This record gives sequence, C-alpha cells and structure tokens, in this order.
Amino acid sequence: MADKEDLIQRMNDIKWFHSIPLRDGIVTPGLDNSVDKLGQVCLPEDLTGKSVLDIGAWDGFFSFQAEKNGAERVLATDHFSWTGPGWGTKDGFNFAHEALNSKVESLDIDAMDITPENVGKFDVVLFLGVLYHLQDPMGGLRVASDVCNELLIVETHVDDLHRWKPSMVYFPGDSLNNDDTNYWAPNVAAMKGMLKDLGFSRVEVVYPKRPWLRYSLPVRFLSALKGVVERRGPFRQTINQGRMSFHAYR
Repeated sequence: MADKEDLIQRMNDIKWFHSIPLRDGIVTPGLDNSVDKLGQVCLPEDLTGKSVLDIGAWDGFFSFQAEKNGAERVLATDHFSWTGPGWGTKDGFNFAHEALNSKVESLDIDAMDITPENVGKFDVVLFLGVLYHLQDPMGGLRVASDVCNELLIVETHVDDLHRWKPSMVYFPGDSLNNDDTNYWAPNVAAMKGMLKDLGFSRVEVVYPKRPWLRYSLPVRFLSALKGVVERRGPFRQTINQGRMSFHAYR
C-alpha cells in the first residue's frame, strides 16, 4: 500500500499532458484524454517485430502503447516538450518509463533535426499533434517520410474543410487557440497531396471514419458556436476546422 501511495504522490508532483494507465488502476492526470485519442489515431494493435519512432513523444503515451502492442524497438523523441520552450518536461516520460518497467528508448532531438543518419529508419513513424506546430509543415513531413519504411501516422489540426482543392491556412500570432506555437493547418486534399508527393502510394483518412458526416455543415456550425463560447477563435474561423488522422503507406 505504501508503495502505491508513494507512486501516486510522486506522480502528482508532475505536470502531465498524457493520461497514461500505469498499474493498480492508477492513471496519470493528464490534460489529454489519451486513451480516447488512441482510437482516433488507429495505432495498429499488432506491431510484433516492428520498429516504431514517436516524433514529439512528450509524456510517451503512444511510445509505451506501441511497446505494449508488441513493437520490437520503440524510440521516443522530443525536444520542445522535454527541454525546449514548451511548458512540459521529460519528468512524466521518465516517471512512466520507470513505473511501466519499459524498454522504450529516448532521444532529446528537435523534430526538424531528425535524419536517417542520426536516428535510423523505422517501420512505423508517429507524427501526432506535431505538424501544426511547425513553421515548415512540408519540411516536417519530409523529415518523417525520410525515416519511414512502411507506415506514417499523422494526427493534426485541419482547416478549410469546405474546400475540395488543396489549401493550407496560416495562423498569425496566437490566433489559433490562443497559442502562438500553432502555425499551419492543411485541409484533406493538401495532406493527401503532400504525402503522395513524398512518395507514399496510399493515404487514408482513418479518423473520423466518415469525415463527410463528422464535418458536415450543421456539425461544423454547432462546433463553431461552441468554439466562440470557449474562446477558441471567431465563428468564421472555427466553422471550417477540426482534427483528423491520416495513415500513409509506402
């Protein structure tokens, strides 16, 4: 019992983003509903024998989940949220790593500095919640593409959902969610086009399953009203926004 109480006390001393199930029913008190997001990302349930790179791992929920799903090797990387200008630290990752008795490797490196020469190449690459924080989104996708052998999973903020032609929206200052680290949001056509130009043969929207229904005009209208109340941005901006996950295959 004392061991569990000590675990909880140490856990509560950390500012968490991910909600990570540990043991004895203990879940880290993160701002993110990570278990629900797992279903949105559609991480393969069987990763037996695969190598996985998690770019922008933060507290490491998806890195540890990849290990749980049988990955032979997992490398978690981050800089912004570990020792960079973000509000996070690596304390959460280190704590969960110890509590889970994990063998996940870690490397403090900026996302744009990742290359095959300094990290190697991986069967599966996770690029979750990273793209819209990059000033050069195509460059960021190229970085992820260069180290990916089979499957690239991208989860990102999207915009211009009413347009069929490729487009990308830029957010000056803190105009997206009052966060000045948010820069760009593509629409579906732009995401598919960029990923195919980077050599992926097939690109699928895996979340939502029915994007035309999830982001129909009535749904976007109600979401935009909620966004105004939550001060996420003006109605004319949030009505065309959402979040999506993409699987890109070699």
